[in-house]
Amino acid sequence: MKQGTQRETNPFPYSDTNKRYHTYEYYLRHTFGGRVAKISLDAGFTCPNIDGRCGRGGCIYCSARGSGDFAADASLSIAAQYAAGRALVSAKWQPSGYISYFQAHTNTYAPVEKLRALFEEAISLPDAVGLSVATRADCLPDEVIDLLAELSVCTHLTVELGLQSTNDETALRINRGHTLVTFLDAWQRLRARAPRVRLAVHLMLGLPAETPAMMLESVRRVAALRPDEMKLHALYVTADAPLAADYLAGKYAPIDEGVYVDTVVKALELLPPTTVVSRLTGDAPRGTLLAPAFSARKREVLALIDRELFARRTWQGKHYQDT
Repeated sequence: MKQGTQRETNPFPYSDTNKRYHTYEYYLRHTFGGRVAKISLDAGFTCPNIDGRCGRGGCIYCSARGSGDFAADASLSIAAQYAAGRALVSAKWQPSGYISYFQAHTNTYAPVEKLRALFEEAISLPDAVGLSVATRADCLPDEVIDLLAELSVCTHLTVELGLQSTNDETALRINRGHTLVTFLDAWQRLRARAPRVRLAVHLMLGLPAETPAMMLESVRRVAALRPDEMKLHALYVTADAPLAADYLAGKYAPIDEGVYVDTVVKALELLPPTTVVSRLTGDAPRGTLLAPAFSARKREVLALIDRELFARRTWQGKHYQDT
């Protein structure tokens, strides 16, 4: 009997392609009725583990721009950054709308009045259909959560929490600056006070001293929270990150490509099928990446994950247990 293609034999319900996981592209198409682009913005924020509130130097993997390397210059206005991002995207394809993405550093680390002005401007820009805010669990006082709840009535709002690992020893090692208890407290208050806000969690694979079993335990713990979205990618080392010194001195070895693909497949099996997987690979600016080399081959890595899911006859949520 002739074997069907990956797409024809795909049992995953939230897919109309060969993807056996709930892609962000699929979610956006089915939510907005067309393709939507994210525009990265840099509002010039800092972080509490950079300015001394809870630490100095930032997380060991963080670049000088606080992971906002693909945003326009922070000296430009939000409107000018948004316009520049639209121009770049529209040169390649024509989205039906845009999501303003405050990505660099910690985007709720400011007085609520400043946040209101920035966020309200961002959602009022031409063809803006949503707002995405990347932040830390220790920078979400109740008054900020109440603002997010208010804005979520007006726009499609996602709050992305950078957790990276549920292991507190790892948190110390990467200089995250807060514990799992802090994360869970923020999560519970967001769910209670801002129920319309979509919650995304960012985990990294290949953090120093973590085994695949530890990585999957983090996924399992986060899956129990039923996040709306999940970002999952390998820890990569850039030349301007604190981790670069350890890598160059041979004190840190990045995750192997085969181990990464295997761990991603097992991680997807543990997630709820409804959780949107908004990233499975990480990006570094051209010329700054030190390791691992495979993180620069985004399409190849995604293809390897697709092939492995197909070969194992598995999909997102196959081993998920609702607890």
